[in-house]
Amino acid sequence: MTNEKALDALNERVRQDLDYLNFPSANWVKPVGPVDGTPVSDIVIVGAGMCGLAAWLQLKRQGMHNTRLIDMAPEGKEGPWLTYARMETLRSPKNLLGPALGIPSLTFQAWYRAQFGTKAWDELYRIPRPMWQDYLVWYRKVTGAPVENGLKVERVIPREDGLLALKMADGDIILTRKLIWATGRDGLGKGTVPGFVSGLPRESWAHSADEIDFDKWKGKRVVVIGVGASAVDNAAEALEHGAAEVRLLARRKKMPTINKLMGIGSYGVTAGLPDLSPEWRWRIMDYGDKQQTPAPHGSTLRVSRHENAYFHFNCGIAKVEQDGAEVVITTVTGREFRCDFLILGTGFTVDPMARPEFAPFNAEIACWEDRYTPPPEERNPGLGRFPWLNPDFSFSEKKEGAAPFLADIHSFNYSSAMSLGKVSGDIPAISEGALWLARGVASSLFRKDLEQHWEDLLSYESPELDGSEWTDADAVAAEQA
Repeated sequence: MTNEKALDALNERVRQDLDYLNFPSANWVKPVGPVDGTPVSDIVIVGAGMCGLAAWLQLKRQGMHNTRLIDMAPEGKEGPWLTYARMETLRSPKNLLGPALGIPSLTFQAWYRAQFGTKAWDELYRIPRPMWQDYLVWYRKVTGAPVENGLKVERVIPREDGLLALKMADGDIILTRKLIWATGRDGLGKGTVPGFVSGLPRESWAHSADEIDFDKWKGKRVVVIGVGASAVDNAAEALEHGAAEVRLLARRKKMPTINKLMGIGSYGVTAGLPDLSPEWRWRIMDYGDKQQTPAPHGSTLRVSRHENAYFHFNCGIAKVEQDGAEVVITTVTGREFRCDFLILGTGFTVDPMARPEFAPFNAEIACWEDRYTPPPEERNPGLGRFPWLNPDFSFSEKKEGAAPFLADIHSFNYSSAMSLGKVSGDIPAISEGALWLARGVASSLFRKDLEQHWEDLLSYESPELDGSEWTDADAVAAEQA
């Protein structure tokens, strides 16, 4: 049972904490527009999940008020937590600070304790996935984040006047000086769909990020490609919805068991990785990528506790065919598996060329493959398609001077991992990422309006002293002489 009185007290504490921190500080950004009757935002944030909310709050804390925060999802369904995320609990420890931005009363821990008490907190092992969404909904409400739901961007169009035009699905146009693309795990790419399903009818397979009616496969055979977190979570969902059997096929010869990047997990990595040479950043990310992050302990047990669940290794896929109502999977070693439905737990691909919203200019975006060539033993085409981002998360040009507007588009999502580390997608360092982003955006807007700020400096005439605070001794002496 929740304690509504305690939650109300926490809400008041959050408001007081923000007030003590002078929130919101005065707006200092010079207004632009309207243009042809259309208002101009200083910043538009696309995506109102964890990244977008943290970005909005920190921007407003730093005096950037003319910011719109939009999301295509219905209210309360922003992010993956109630859609394609299917784990029982989060992987992150319960006491990580997440998007709290250094404000204790904004942490998940404060929110949970207020409702359920200290004993329940002490007994909590991991955060239930739907509860994390509940927390983010509370975060949105208690901070006053002005999320506009149901707004989908179809195209981003750079204008000659330096503004960005966002063409919306409903036909409207939003004008903005800055765009923050806070669109999550697939924010600058798409789900990875191997070519071997190209001959299958679409109803025979799904990607783990798709909406899947698991009840439809009750009593049926399901095969899941992969043994990573999303593959295991989808296998568990199928089993719990009554699938007759679920088989997970892994290309590897044995199950990954060690989350290698945890070996250097620290604030030092968060702060230091962006300052490393390209060689070191690539080496670290390539090693972690090729070792593969294992599925969480609990998620794996969630599958293996079912007697009709089977893990198969050394099962790289040679071909997949439709045979009547069956899907036939043949591995490179000649094994054959038959099922009624195939789920691809194959993760996501980062690639600016995959985003239709950026079609007018995505070929101008510099990627890692345009800036760095790894040694042969570290070849990794997937990492090469990550964007080469500036310290403020903005895109850089493939050809200098060809697309200067890219400096006003900030990729605050998983695609920043190669350039800046995992500070704009994963829970542990999201606050740090929001701080960096806000500082960079503020710097850019100040520089854009430097002439106006200079004029303000020259014209400032508000005296702090009115002449009554001192006496000119020489003047007094002259009068008395």
